[in-house]
Amino acid sequence: MPTIADLLKRAQVLDPVSDTPRLDVEVLLCHVLDKPRNYLYAWPEYVLEQQALTQFKYLFARRIAGEPIAHLSGQKEFWSLSLDVNASTLIPRPETELLVETALNLFNESKIDNSKFDSAIQVLDLGTGTGAIALALASERPNWNVLAVDSSADAVKLAESNRTRLDFDNVQIDQSDWFENVNADRRFDLIVSNPPYIAPDDRHLSEGDVRFEPRSALVANDAGFADIETIILNASEFLVRGGWLLLEHGSEQGEGVRELLKAHLDDVTTWRDVAGLERVSGGRVPIGEV
Repeated sequence: MPTIADLLKRAQVLDPVSDTPRLDVEVLLCHVLDKPRNYLYAWPEYVLEQQALTQFKYLFARRIAGEPIAHLSGQKEFWSLSLDVNASTLIPRPETELLVETALNLFNESKIDNSKFDSAIQVLDLGTGTGAIALALASERPNWNVLAVDSSADAVKLAESNRTRLDFDNVQIDQSDWFENVNADRRFDLIVSNPPYIAPDDRHLSEGDVRFEPRSALVANDAGFADIETIILNASEFLVRGGWLLLEHGSEQGEGVRELLKAHLDDVTTWRDVAGLERVSGGRVPIGEV
């Protein structure tokens, strides 16, 4: 029977399908053993029992076939939160943390000029998926009130499960196709979204993890701009004066998103990720606009 050390050596088999083969094996071993990662190195000679070994082999074979490690383990960390994930939503990605960071910085109490932001603000997260963005914001700002919506009933169920398990009372999860079921009389200080922005003919749709993720959460018409444009066209009706809209987008879409934003909002800005790529753009309703 193989030991933990023996199984860790199998990482080389994953080289063709994973950028992080060693980590993938570690995640699978931690999952089947129900142990933290340091256990693997504290007890390298531990021999797996047959049930755990059978489960590991089954999951390992699926990983070789290309299934995302997050789907196999059922979890993904985002903003230091351990989120349940499944095939009904996008897998939260590290680059989306820039959207959270940007929102927090924009509403940093030391930077804002409107005293009402010193306490609670109203936030809307469109297309919440796992609830990653909404829950990350709530974890940093417990006085913010966050409404997170998604058009998918399965995504809403998953996000609500994450909200309940992580115990965030300042987040509400509802089903809505963008603004469709959001109360028309409600106004928000901040709207955030990581909408579908991949063009239908993008070759990357046949590569990597995205092959196993829902197309509805990835693909948008008009070269990936359709949903972005829908959000921008309607956002002003749901924002207070001075309220911000922040959107994640593709690294080559910055110019196009800025042009759409400038037709409706002021102070249009783009933020770059750690790789220097344009990743988040936003603007705000003019302070003096009624």
